[in-house]
Amino acid sequence: MDVQMFLLKYGEIGIKGKNRYLFEDRLVRRVAEALRPAGSFKVWKADGRIYAKGLSAFDREDAVRRLQTVFGIVGICPAVTSQATDLATLLDDAEIYWRNAIGDGTPTFKCEARRSRKNFHKNSMEINCAVGERILETFPGTRVDVHQPEVLLRIEVRGQVFLYHEEVRGAGGMPVGSAAPGMLLLSGGIDSPVAGYMMAKRGMPIRATYFHAPPYTSDRARQKVVDLAKIVARYAGEMTLNIVNFTAPQLHIYERCPHDELTIIMRRYMMRIAEHFAKEQGASALITGESVGQVASQTVEGLLTTNAVCNLPVFRPLIGFDKWEIVELAQKIGSFETSILPYEDCCTIFVAKHPVTRPKLERMCASERKLAPEMEELVAEAIRTVETITVRADGKEPLSLSK
Repeated sequence: MDVQMFLLKYGEIGIKGKNRYLFEDRLVRRVAEALRPAGSFKVWKADGRIYAKGLSAFDREDAVRRLQTVFGIVGICPAVTSQATDLATLLDDAEIYWRNAIGDGTPTFKCEARRSRKNFHKNSMEINCAVGERILETFPGTRVDVHQPEVLLRIEVRGQVFLYHEEVRGAGGMPVGSAAPGMLLLSGGIDSPVAGYMMAKRGMPIRATYFHAPPYTSDRARQKVVDLAKIVARYAGEMTLNIVNFTAPQLHIYERCPHDELTIIMRRYMMRIAEHFAKEQGASALITGESVGQVASQTVEGLLTTNAVCNLPVFRPLIGFDKWEIVELAQKIGSFETSILPYEDCCTIFVAKHPVTRPKLERMCASERKLAPEMEELVAEAIRTVETITVRADGKEPLSLSK
């Protein structure tokens, strides 16, 4: 009996019809990538399941944690395999499994067999009855409870026979790479990393753009955002991070525009720059962490005015979330403690004391005209001097691509 493997269950992929194999293949690749730092694994698909077999010793808890970052998986089952071709051998292997995995306690249990290999000469109900009888006879004190068993022993008769009783909840969603990429506007706050996580869960590979404002923001603020990108990359895979020096454009806006319009106008230029990198790097949408009414610039009128500069669609997966719901998600994915580190980003440094909450598009456009022609040159310089790094999914130091 082989104990070094996982049986992985998927959810939505199972209803994808003729394209299902594309999603399965993508999930196989993502599982292999996630498990690579944990050891040597063979990963394959068969019969509506994904299988990951350890080819060398590995830390089971570490492997499970890594599998829990793979979108598309709904259940992670540490399993053993049996080569049984007849009921007698299967009963012996079920007894060995129970003794090794569960022990000599007296739990209540239920057997749940599934038989996709129809040439196995006993059907699912007959397997359930026979295995249950063997456990009752061999382990005194055990008893069957079909409603709320302490142990649910599952037996899947496929190409091989798989036995397992644990099922760890997976991340759900769709495997990353099954949708077109998106460009995340990543800040040092709580919301944007969660927004990136949410869209990666729907299969989007993530690229990101961060607006840095030295000397008003420190190197620690920059590193904080790089660390947040590493956390998003655990789930989304390797990602590109564009670090834009936005100091000169911000100062120009600050000097020329009414201060109640600062946030909206700066946001509009950020969206323009992020869209430039999105098109350049093959992303088909922008992603932000905005939520209706959370701050003054996130009123419906504010979002409408910001959207007006974009040609690509803007996805806001947190649009209807309360702040505490976003915090809970940030804690779940491990970004919250990094997000609350006290290193301010450019959005908080240049915030208006009394920002406009119902901006008019015509008025914003009129204010922006006062910035020309210098603003076009400043934006072009910010784009030209961007620092682009590759953030790795394994948490190692990022690779610098350009500066």
